Amino acid sequence: SDAPPPWQPPPGVHDQATVTSMPGAGYATPDSAVPPPPVAPDGAGAPVGYGYPGYGQGYGWPGMPMAPQNGMGTASMVLGILACALFCMYGVVSLVLGVLAIVFGVKGRRKAELGLASNHGQAQAGFVMGIIGVVLGIAVIVLIAVGITAAINDDSYDDDPYYGSSRPAPVSVTAES
Repeated sequence: SDAPPPWQPPPGVHDQATVTSMPGAGYATPDSAVPPPPVAPDGAGAPVGYGYPGYGQGYGWPGMPMAPQNGMGTASMVLGILACALFCMYGVVSLVLGVLAIVFGVKGRRKAELGLASNHGQAQAGFVMGIIGVVLGIAVIVLIAVGITAAINDDSYDDDPYYGSSRPAPVSVTAES
């Protein structure tokens, strides 16, 4: 009644050739299982398997290195291009996008200087185009304000000598012979 349960093959293993080719499979009972010996510090006696020699077997895939965080520099460059291209939309769009491009450009350059990003040039280009976009936006806003002010204060409609007068009557010219 205290006997261990009979040994069962692992799930999915059905033929004797596979069972006997597995190391230790089918020959040890759960009570007499012996763990494998520890790996020596110099790697001698390390099990042969995947991985590089001397580094041990490990569990799962090795960690991938962090990808560079290039989002700020890329966003800065895209916003800078849009700020320079959309200045004709009353200047307000260019002004807003230019300020955003400057902010993202500063953050992107800081990440590149810390080594977290690899696109210092993109961040710098976005920063410069953001400044140009802000200048273009301000220039368009000023030109529109000057144009509106000039149109409001223009009194030239009073200078027309024919303003308010009746239309001249058509005159027919006959040739006298």
